[in-house]
Amino acid sequence: MSEETITIKKESLWKYTTFVLLALLVVGAIVFFTKGDSTGYAVNTGTNPSPSGVTAANVDADDDAVLGDSDAPVTIIEFSDYECPYCGKHYTETYPQLKREYIDTGKVKLVFRDFPLSFHPNALPAALAAECVKEKGGDDAYFAYHDILFENQATLSTANMKAWADELGYNIDSCLDSQKYADEVREDTADGSAAGVQGTPSFFINGRQLSGAQPYSAFKQAIDAALA
Repeated sequence: MSEETITIKKESLWKYTTFVLLALLVVGAIVFFTKGDSTGYAVNTGTNPSPSGVTAANVDADDDAVLGDSDAPVTIIEFSDYECPYCGKHYTETYPQLKREYIDTGKVKLVFRDFPLSFHPNALPAALAAECVKEKGGDDAYFAYHDILFENQATLSTANMKAWADELGYNIDSCLDSQKYADEVREDTADGSAAGVQGTPSFFINGRQLSGAQPYSAFKQAIDAALA
């Protein structure tokens, strides 16, 4: 029986190796520049998000907008970014059921705090615009505007933000142009970072952290444990 020997020329081997290395570099670049990970978490640093179930220190509601019964036994503090796709995913896929089953029934109140990421150019203006609406119309107006921002993530712009506020009956032009609530947003971000937030969305359920665009089942498990 004869044996066949397969040989690869040095030139061909070099080409194959170069191709593989380039492919790996492209994949790595895609992962890096999307600033996200498999948990559905838009990261602010090169580190992984904090694990779920870690007790957070010194995270509170501050004076931010509250949705739900103020006497609800469970408080969810959400740190979010209006331009973050994972935050939009949470809003679309999880928030409606969370609101229907727990917030509207008086079991949970939601506190929304800002954590705009630097690589989302419209995130800070959106956070400022929402605070301006809150000044004019209170928490109910804030959450009505919150819904509009998330439902129109693809068309966020300063002009549109002003127009959407006008549609709700609030003129926020001077408030937004002056960045009146920049310190408020910076304080939210600093508080989130101190509590262990590394990206968005990040939630604290009675002080227990849940990171990323988690499914409704993860919230249900955490809330039911807090209610028990």
